[in-house]
Amino acid sequence: MAAGTVAVSDVIVPAVFAPYVQILTEEKSRLIQSGAVARDAALDQFLAGGGLTMDSPSWKDLDNDVDNTSGDTEAASTVNKIGTQDEITVRLSRNNAWGTADLTAALAGSDPTQAIAGRVAAYWTRRAQAMFVATLTGVFADNAAAPSGSEHVANDLTYDVKGASYVDGVTNFSAEAFVDATLTMGDSMDSLGMVFVHSVVYGRMQKNNMIDMVPDATQTIMIPTFLGREVIVDDGMPATTGVFESWLFGRGALRLGMGSPKVPAETIRIPGAGNGGGQEQLYSRTEWCLHPVGHKYAGTAAKGGPTNASTSNNLANAGSWMRVYTERKQIKIARLITREF
Repeated sequence: MAAGTVAVSDVIVPAVFAPYVQILTEEKSRLIQSGAVARDAALDQFLAGGGLTMDSPSWKDLDNDVDNTSGDTEAASTVNKIGTQDEITVRLSRNNAWGTADLTAALAGSDPTQAIAGRVAAYWTRRAQAMFVATLTGVFADNAAAPSGSEHVANDLTYDVKGASYVDGVTNFSAEAFVDATLTMGDSMDSLGMVFVHSVVYGRMQKNNMIDMVPDATQTIMIPTFLGREVIVDDGMPATTGVFESWLFGRGALRLGMGSPKVPAETIRIPGAGNGGGQEQLYSRTEWCLHPVGHKYAGTAAKGGPTNASTSNNLANAGSWMRVYTERKQIKIARLITREF
């Protein structure tokens, strides 16, 4: 993290600047545009009110009980019941600040207002991406662990071919391994319509001539696809010493809520700073929910919500998540782990 300050002019009016930044964040986010993350009005409404978490109870489907054969005796049939499930979403309150001494702006010979206004949205987009990766890291970590009850089968979201060491054509990304990852969804495999990959994995796909370029609806942008799935390349995907994760999603696999803090953005002036030369600071705040469908946040979060860390009660920690949709096909997420070198 860069320390220090960069000047912010008083012409940035928070009432105008804050929604401007939020709009740019939504427009630039590849996560939202991909369709894996769906904006949810209910989560927006939750963020507009109070509370750290929100419960979303729902009815389960009827169990596939054996039906009865009708008869002419007085014997009573077995009466079954319907179950419930409860997803829990957690509020994420985040902020950051930037500033600089007036002397810095004077010596630079340019007003940094436009530069900061243009980059804050990109900053929050990167932080949303990091939040996304941390959340899925926690979900997969929970799925890899032995369940405390019957909420999931360990690793039923993952197909792993990484092995103990690299073997070309065996441990690296291949069409066969990809199909096996989709098969974790059984006959619902076609609901996984997009795949997020690291650039190293994407390079492997290109070298093996696996990528097809398909024009978008406007015929102006070529979209990379693999076996009919949209390919989204991002180096924020987990990668460690040659081992890479590729994530597959169906549309709306995660729900997104965006709220507005009491004061989304504000500037302050410190006239005595810089030995009297003056300093200005900009504070930017966000309110988010990012919820993996079919799960509940099971941690105990601080009042501002969990961080992206893998430590206890934070997003990337296995203990922070629990599946409440017990049927694998209801979870439109899968993971392929490969070793590329």
